[in-house]
Amino acid sequence: MPPSRAEFPSPARTSTLNRRLSVAPMLDLTDRHCRYFLRLISRHTLLYSEMITTGALIHGDRERFLRHDPAEHPIALQLGGSDPADLARCARMGADWGYDEINMNVGCPSDRVQNGRFGACLMAEPGLVAEGVAAMKEAVSVPVTVKHRIGIDERDSYGELVDFVGALRQVGCDAVIVHARKAWLKGLSPRENRDIPPLRYDVVLQLKRDFPDLAIVINGGIKTLAEASDFLTTLDGVMIGREAYHNPWILAEADRLILGAAPPAPTRRAVLEAFMPYAERQLAAGVPLSAMSRHLLGLFQGQPGARAWRRRISEQAHLAGAGVEVLAIGGREPIPPSHAPDA
Repeated sequence: MPPSRAEFPSPARTSTLNRRLSVAPMLDLTDRHCRYFLRLISRHTLLYSEMITTGALIHGDRERFLRHDPAEHPIALQLGGSDPADLARCARMGADWGYDEINMNVGCPSDRVQNGRFGACLMAEPGLVAEGVAAMKEAVSVPVTVKHRIGIDERDSYGELVDFVGALRQVGCDAVIVHARKAWLKGLSPRENRDIPPLRYDVVLQLKRDFPDLAIVINGGIKTLAEASDFLTTLDGVMIGREAYHNPWILAEADRLILGAAPPAPTRRAVLEAFMPYAERQLAAGVPLSAMSRHLLGLFQGQPGARAWRRRISEQAHLAGAGVEVLAIGGREPIPPSHAPDA
């Protein structure tokens, strides 16, 4: 059963959702604990879930995949799938659980994803992607968006990209998020596909000139708010990926500099202290500390004592009996051997 609206309020559920800055969906990284942590640094940056397949939601434990804390809003759900009926069904689930946007993954190049007929390989089937978007648009009132590449394999002409984006615009897609690299479906790993194909920001900028009425968000290789600001003079949004995960403090000034809000910027210590009550609640619910602490390791990047703090967390968070004191500045003595897990 989905949660009640009172449990999961959704403060921003219109096509005017502020997408000027967002953190990319990243498999095994942007889970609910990561999103809660990032939300303590920036109140308004749009956050995305990990990609969740339609099969997992239809046949698996949807509560495990969809539950989130009200503090995470605004938050988008990214779906992986290609069957329009399944996409519509899962989009309804996401909307019922309070997600502020539904996003379709047309960018992941992994073999597993290709075998399931979703991700980047769908760029070769713009009609099918458009059918999926249309089905989701009919099923939900929240924005429906697509994240895709600029091309795949040898199918990387600008004309094919225009045809793909044009098909999405025609069915009312609310925004496209364009990873400014092509994807090689054979010969490169997913990790290599994040680095080896050259970035083509010029292609995304040209798309905006050709589709001025469509919200276009750029993704790929952007590491600073200054870079983001430069793109925002032309484009509708910027999505930052792994830099925001490994160096999350780049988001500390995002609300003021990018998103038009002016709350006082938090301190790193204040963010850590604010995370503690959440971690305690999760520990009480049976979540191991290590499932949460791994997302915090970049918080003090470049600060004095950061290495020792990270080392203590890495050495102690996985031990039986590890509590939130492991995360504290200054920490505690190592957990006694009697409390360590069996060898």
